[in-house]
Amino acid sequence: MPDIPVIPAEWLALMSRLPPEGGPSGAEWAGRAQRLMGEQFARWHLEPDGPLRTGWTAVVAPVVRDGERLVLKLVWPCVDTDAEPLALRHWAGNGAVRLVAAEPSRGALLLERLDASRDLLGVDIDEACTVIGTLLGRLHRPAPPALRRLGPWSEGWMDELQRRESLPRRFVSRAVGLHRELMSLPDREAALLHGDLHFENVLAGEREPWLAIDPQPIAGHPGFELHAVLRNRKEELGTGPAFRWSVRRRVELVCEAAGTDVDLARLWTIVRCGIEAVWALDDDNPEEVSFSITLAKALDD
Repeated sequence: MPDIPVIPAEWLALMSRLPPEGGPSGAEWAGRAQRLMGEQFARWHLEPDGPLRTGWTAVVAPVVRDGERLVLKLVWPCVDTDAEPLALRHWAGNGAVRLVAAEPSRGALLLERLDASRDLLGVDIDEACTVIGTLLGRLHRPAPPALRRLGPWSEGWMDELQRRESLPRRFVSRAVGLHRELMSLPDREAALLHGDLHFENVLAGEREPWLAIDPQPIAGHPGFELHAVLRNRKEELGTGPAFRWSVRRRVELVCEAAGTDVDLARLWTIVRCGIEAVWALDDDNPEEVSFSITLAKALDD
């Protein structure tokens, strides 16, 4: 039996603080994560092939099976990640990392190996936005029927937004009103969305220059994807008039490459700013609250 990579205790301790989100608590899952890794090595006949990496809610171990270089990914089961195997199967490697095998009930995925040292963080921002838009254009296929829908999910957060009295009423009413209008459109839930395609969730590959990883799939309008490219690398957005120009430039580049309606994308992103503001309040993060409000203003006419 090969030596099984050891998951860092510090990371498991951080995971243990997470409350359940539609599955086991972080503590429950962390308590069996090392055993799960050993069992998956045995089940899938894997050999370790380098140091493992940890993300926010997943651990990834480079492995080899029958001479093929792959990665074993163990994910804490929650509402954001439950549909990852479904989406990856649906994409079948077209624009996204290829899924080799999965045991969803165990949070275990066997994936093609990409270059974890090369993402879009250091790529020219215009080029990076174009890469993301091009990938989104390929990923936005008709959503499988079993996928959770944006409508019920976002409606709940609009209700929460209206309860937050500390937020500017104009900001709240604009997001809620736009959500109501956008949800009346016939194609509001037509596409399979990645859900979190920012600059670190695109890695270099061998069969293609860039591929998407770590989806948080949901069925909705493609315009809902744009927020991820605005909340990352935000130090490059500038201030004042430069901020508004940079925000809209990113939206235009992504939408042009993806074939997404730029005006609808702006409006969906304002709605997303309302949701993000609620999350920031819950995290006691006033800087992120302020950013959400400023971003919404920059996107509005």
